[in-house]
Amino acid sequence: MNQTQLIALDWGTSSLRAYRIGHQGVVLEQRALSTGIMHLPTVTTENQQALGDKAGFELAFRQACGDWLAAAPPTPIIACGMIGSMQGWCEAPYLPIPIAINQIGKTLKTVQTSDGLVVHIVPGLIQHSTLPNVMRGEETQVIGALAIAAEQRGKHQHSVDDVLIGLPGTHSKWVRVHQHSTEPTIQHFDTFMTGEVYAALCAHTILGRTMQMDAAFDFGADTEKNTANHLAFSRGLEVAQTVAGRAGVLSTIFSTRTLGLTDALDGSGQREYLSGLLIGHEIAVLRASLEELVHQPQQIILIGDATLCARYKTALDIYEIKGATVTAKATERGLWMLAKQAGLVSANAVPV
Repeated sequence: MNQTQLIALDWGTSSLRAYRIGHQGVVLEQRALSTGIMHLPTVTTENQQALGDKAGFELAFRQACGDWLAAAPPTPIIACGMIGSMQGWCEAPYLPIPIAINQIGKTLKTVQTSDGLVVHIVPGLIQHSTLPNVMRGEETQVIGALAIAAEQRGKHQHSVDDVLIGLPGTHSKWVRVHQHSTEPTIQHFDTFMTGEVYAALCAHTILGRTMQMDAAFDFGADTEKNTANHLAFSRGLEVAQTVAGRAGVLSTIFSTRTLGLTDALDGSGQREYLSGLLIGHEIAVLRASLEELVHQPQQIILIGDATLCARYKTALDIYEIKGATVTAKATERGLWMLAKQAGLVSANAVPV
């Protein structure tokens, strides 16, 4: 435990991931719990009296890393995600973009536990426009991905001026970063509720009635059934490029049912077709927005679940957005980088 340099938390709505990080940013140990901010431990009257109004957060915090902190006091603590929202432990107000990423770690909010520990919370970002946009947690992944990409390029290669970072998921984000200046700057981002809409359509509309939802589909496996599912997924991806697709996603999603009724797709094929359909519409809009840019991204990075990123990489290739790579462990790297910015760990400690 004497190697512990930082306790880092990725605390979202439904889950909490904890990292015990050592010298040079090496993750020594990690845990995943189901105690997101909407699923906190049950608070007893005794807990309430001892810990106060935010007792649920402190109980979850102790479950996640209490033993680590007891064995290695006083270790600095940093947290990102929905823990800093209005519904979280302590609100960390949004910072407006554009913003240089080295400014984010200098504006952490703090909350103190009942026994005097200080938790530093990363603020989210807001994009003020006619239709405002926000992120909370993704900014940390972006910072981590940029750090990993810089290391992979090496010291002797030129930096990349414009980077596009995709974060597929429940609410997919596409973040544009400009690196021409000394410090990378987050310039713009878009949000697509693709994952949440997919789940809602499957579970709560007539489209799901004829789907086969329990069949496992290994996106990378080469089997006859997977080949059929791949074809259904690719068929959905292509729709946004067709004449019929110009009517928009609200028009095309009903084809998930009609292709089943006409025996063009079986139950699992309908599920994969709908996934491709929604992702295809998302990538079609992304491509159109990129075509309007004066400076095209020179690097495209995907962050997230490997299987989901594989789906998105397939979609990007079909829509002729080439060269995307997938980055892992961006969250823990981002938390380490933010801790360095905030002076919580040594500025000379270089992550590996």
